[in-house]
Amino acid sequence: MGAVARKITRVVAAMACIAVSVGVSAVTLHVPTREDDGGRFDPARYRSDVIVTMFQTNWRSVARECNEVLGPEGVGYVQVSPPQESIQGSQWWTSYQPVSYRLDSKEGTEAEFKDMVRQCKAAGVGVIADAVINHTTGVDKTKGTGTAGSAYDNKGDFPEAGYAPSDFHTPCSIWTYRDADSVWNCQVSGLQDLDTSNGHVRDVLSDYFVKLLDYGVAGFRVDAVKHIPPKDVLAIKRLVAKKSGRSMDDIWWMQEVIGDNSEATEIQPKNYLKTGQVNEFQYAYRLKSMFSNSLAGGNLPVEDIPQNITSSGKASVFVTNWDTERNGMTLTYKDGDAYHLANAFMLAYPYGTPNVFSGYEFHDADSGAPGATKTKVPDADCSEDSGWSCTDRWTDVRGMIGWHNVAGDAPLADWQDDGDNVIAFGRGSRAFISINNDVHAHTITYHTSMPAGEYCDVYGSADCSGAVRVRWNGDVTLTVPAGGAVAFHVAATPRSMR
Repeated sequence: MGAVARKITRVVAAMACIAVSVGVSAVTLHVPTREDDGGRFDPARYRSDVIVTMFQTNWRSVARECNEVLGPEGVGYVQVSPPQESIQGSQWWTSYQPVSYRLDSKEGTEAEFKDMVRQCKAAGVGVIADAVINHTTGVDKTKGTGTAGSAYDNKGDFPEAGYAPSDFHTPCSIWTYRDADSVWNCQVSGLQDLDTSNGHVRDVLSDYFVKLLDYGVAGFRVDAVKHIPPKDVLAIKRLVAKKSGRSMDDIWWMQEVIGDNSEATEIQPKNYLKTGQVNEFQYAYRLKSMFSNSLAGGNLPVEDIPQNITSSGKASVFVTNWDTERNGMTLTYKDGDAYHLANAFMLAYPYGTPNVFSGYEFHDADSGAPGATKTKVPDADCSEDSGWSCTDRWTDVRGMIGWHNVAGDAPLADWQDDGDNVIAFGRGSRAFISINNDVHAHTITYHTSMPAGEYCDVYGSADCSGAVRVRWNGDVTLTVPAGGAVAFHVAATPRSMR
């Protein structure tokens, strides 16, 4: 690859990212214009919308992470696994088969959940609960007891939840995703399908949401929403708003709707935007394709990644999640440098609400959390070789969370690339990044809108051991390592990071 040919700068208006503060103390975004006021850089001052998903992590460990890492680093929200009682089993997916809506799960007790929400909220971090409302347990198991001891069977009897057979759709298997009624009314993966048009079902589900809101939960990630008619989802959310005394807009509602143009029109993400955001899976799929091939040289360059997908304000984005990392559709920790760089791009590029996934090493599709039993997940351990990824503690991720927050709503600016795998861009005059997805290091001179001065490379180190100097005319010369990045912003300088 030859010397980088600078492209003509194209400034693109930033797409608004949601900044919801339901249940969290309001945080005023501190917007720096130069090297700040000479004080030490405090990432928590710039807290905004970044979500960290702590998958299959127990409540004690989430609370600890809020106090030790997420709060101090300026993370806005932590997304936790479903807190309701589920079937027993060490596999991760057992958490997605509800038995009742008691808050006694593998991740902890109701008291521990409430304490976790309280501690995270005190640290400035809102809790987003994963809510499973489309179905209950699988028909493959005749009967059993859940993690809290509640009985269930495969005929629709769930005494603790208050469900009877009449609360479920007549058993059938989804025969095609080209027919919306089949998707909405039949069983996905053999899971007993709740009739969400039923008034009693809506009452039970809305009561569950209200209970979580009353405990201080900031919002919800709602599972398997494409398997529920949009009108039912809207009716349930309206009921939650009515019972809780909140407006619809004050209830943060992120929905798992996997878009696929080959499927029925009625189940596409656009049909669910009245109730909230949608998880934009196409964004993650595109990131994998681009970082596995070419960032700027393909049919769709990464600069135009939002093209023809959900609008920014309605999109929740991620590099990977627990489903896609196991089915091979997205990048994972196993992809090394590309995974790190994709997370950096997501946090730097102004599209959607970014969600950083923190899980654990897995060896097959069923792998549960390290040390998990049928009824309990032990405390997460971030020591080497523990099996937990603790992504939120990675130097580059922590640095880029601060970068994202300082960039704030500044527009995309100064885009430059080599036509292949080395790209660079800024966010107004607040932040700049160069990403090298090539196998060779590159030394490049870029033009930026940054004020002249010396800044810290927050991607490469936490102690400003890598510093860069922007000249009087905005130019900066960077040596970007192979499979690496250099990222800096106006709030991180050798003086403020001392």
